[in-house]
Formats: sequence, C-alpha cells, structure tokens
Amino acid sequence: MKVTTDWLLSIEALQDVPAPQLQWFIDNSDNIILKQGDFFMEPGQAMDATYIVVEGSLRMYMLQNKEIREFVSFSPKDIMGYLPFSRGKIANAYGEVMMDTQLLSFPATKIPEMIRTHFELTRALVHILTNRVRNFTALQQQNEKMMALGKLSAGLAHELNNPASAIVRGAYSLKKHLQSVRKTLQDIIDIKISREDVEIVNNLIWRLLNEKEKPTLSMMERSDMEDDMVEWLDDHNITNAQDIAENFVDFGVSTEEIEEFLQHIPEQYVDSVINWVNNNLVTEKMVQDIEGASRRIADLVGSVKNFTHMDQGHDKQYADIHDGIKNSLVMLLYKIHKGSIELKKDFDKTLPPVKAMIGELNQVWTNLLDNALDAMEPAGKGILELKTRRDKEFVEVSIIDNGPGIPDNIRSQIFDPFFTTKPIGKGTGLGLDVVTRIVKQHRGSIKVNSVPGRTEFIVCFPIDG
Repeated sequence: MKVTTDWLLSIEALQDVPAPQLQWFIDNSDNIILKQGDFFMEPGQAMDATYIVVEGSLRMYMLQNKEIREFVSFSPKDIMGYLPFSRGKIANAYGEVMMDTQLLSFPATKIPEMIRTHFELTRALVHILTNRVRNFTALQQQNEKMMALGKLSAGLAHELNNPASAIVRGAYSLKKHLQSVRKTLQDIIDIKISREDVEIVNNLIWRLLNEKEKPTLSMMERSDMEDDMVEWLDDHNITNAQDIAENFVDFGVSTEEIEEFLQHIPEQYVDSVINWVNNNLVTEKMVQDIEGASRRIADLVGSVKNFTHMDQGHDKQYADIHDGIKNSLVMLLYKIHKGSIELKKDFDKTLPPVKAMIGELNQVWTNLLDNALDAMEPAGKGILELKTRRDKEFVEVSIIDNGPGIPDNIRSQIFDPFFTTKPIGKGTGLGLDVVTRIVKQHRGSIKVNSVPGRTEFIVCFPIDG
C-alpha cells in the first residue's frame, strides 16, 4: 500500500498537522514489510525509529515467570516506537508480528531536525508520547496492585488454612469422641456414692479444667512424668493408662491429686471415674483447640479490616502507628516464617497517636517490609528490625534488613518510577514510587542508608499530619 498525506491525515493524532510536514515525514521514511512470526523489537534492542502501522497486526509482550504477558497490540494507523523527547531508548519487551505487516519507519536520527523545523508534527507525536506514558503508567500501577494483592492473598490463604484445617479436624475428632462417651456415661450412672463425695469430685474436676495452668515441660521431663503416671495407673488397674497419662500430664494432673479422688470413690468405681475424668479433659482440650483456631481466624480477619481500613473514612485520622505496622506484618507473616526471618521490634510506646491516612500508610509499611524480605530471601534467613521513635514533632519509622545492600551506582534511582532490580514478574518498579508519593502526601520524607549487611529505610512525617 502506498502511504500518502491524505492517508496520514486520516489518523486522528495527525489530523491537525500541515500536509507539507506529513509529506516530509513520508519522504524521510522507509516502507518495511514483516512476515507473521517476525520480531521487530526485542529486550535490549535500541529503539531507533518511529513506526506507523500501515497494514497488519503486532503485539508487545513481556515474559513473566516464563509466561507471555501481552500488554499492548497495534493495528493499522497506530503509531509506536521512539517518539520525540522520549527517555526510553532501549526496548524492554518483545514486539511480535501477528500477521503480515507493513510499517512506515521514520529514523530517530531525523527527529532533531523535525523538532527544529516541523512544530505541528512534533507536537502531535509528543501528544502521542504523553498518552502512551499515561496509559502505560496506569497499566503498571494496576499490575503493581494486582501483584501486591496476589502476595497478600497467598499469605492470607496460607495463614487461614492452618486454623481452618485445625477446626475441621477438631470438630470431627470431637464428634467421634462424644460418640465414644456413651460407655463411660453408663459406668458413671451405675456408681453409688454420696452427694457430698460427688460434690468433692466435681469440684476437683472443675479445678483441673479451669484453674490449673498447663506446665511447660521439656521432652525429657514430659517423658519421665508420663512413665510415672502410667506406672501409677497400672498399679491401680486403670484401663487406657497410656492415653490417660498423656492427657493428665498435658493438664498438669499429679498422682497426688488423683489420690484425692480415691479418698471419695469406692475402690470398684475408680477405673470408671478416672476414665470419665479423662474424657472430660479430652473434650476440654478439643474445645480449646477449636476455640484457639477460631480466634486465630477472627484475628486474621480483624487484621485485614484494619490493614485496609475498612468501614472507616479515607480522610486523615488519629491512630497508633504501631497498629498499622503490626497489621502489615500479619499480612506478610507467611513470608517471614518461610524465610526463617528473625524479627526484632524496638517500638517507642510513648508515641502519641499520629494523624494520617491509615490505609495508605499501611501500603508504605507493606511495600518496605516486602522489599526487605525479598532482599534477604536468597540467603534463606535474615534479621528484620523495626524501630519507631519521636523526633520533636515528627514520628520516625525505620525498617532495617541485613541483606546484601543497595549498590552505590543504583541507589539514586531506586525511587524512580519503573526502576526495579527484581526479575521480570516479581516487580514493576512502582513500589517505592508509591511509597514516596504517599509519604509526600503526609508532608514527610523517606531516605535510605545502605551498606552490605545493613539497609535502613527511614520514613519521617509530622505527628499532627
């Protein structure tokens, strides 16, 4: 197809460009024919031309975790490639031809002349550039949010899975256990003892269930106590001695306390009563496990609500800065456990509530914590330090890791949009840019000090917003 000025004027972005300027553009361009499957661009290749798609179809994509992620496609009358005043001179994606394509290729070496002599043409192409930057930024920001959401969702699912599974197991075991209680209940009903003795036995059981603190035992201490308990139970002809001994040791029941039972129970009923007491302890243990797992789920849900600041306004509010940091840690707890990270906290508990947009600040803590954990990941272990302190009318939060540090030659770039040292698929280069914008919203500052083995990000903003 022959490209004419009339055809170029049919492109919305070029409709206000004078025809002579468009003819100059055509005269200085080359027609390129590409076949389906060809690549007109690859990562690391210099962007040395402005292209207008005349016929055909192309797409741009990146590889993330060895999978293709397409982010833009081009069809006839689309303009792409290097544009005036663009800072991006090296391609970071693949450009693949989806069907036989004709391109009008304008060399980048001619752009300085175009800027000097063809104002309207330059302005039109710059307008395309600004739209492209805006659209790409929006895409990358959305990608950053989805990646962050994916990480948090994976961590939350992992944290919720354990207590949820514990509840299911506990409920099933409790149901089976209650079904097995029938025989013990029959034995208890057959017992004939005085009301006074019943009251004494009942009080002893109540004390075991509610008043005793469970002992903290080493494996050796536990094993010795269980052996002694089994021996005592066998001496008194108690059935299920091994199971009973394990549960009694769990609850801190001593042989002396069992002896108290014997003083109020006829000898022929001792086995039935001891097994009945054991059944009560087992039931209590199962209920405690289910309660603990349920509380863990409730705490996680509460942390998510606080993290996102649900049910509250988006204006600045007074809140304890430490609550947001703790909630952010909950969101990344799976990563801390996975990496065998030692967590050290040095919080100034005298800090007053700070006036801030809590949900936004939680993004700051999460991004900085996530970066610190990523930095320590290759070593498989590390130390994460969190510090808060007051500096006159400002609050200062430090997040410190003992990773390899940030090289001097890139330290000045880490807050730039789209700059990242992470592999493709692990970062978009917008995490620290988001952090910077949120901190500036709070009239604060962020700085970094880094040497091998210690990287410290310091966030500082006024207490009263």
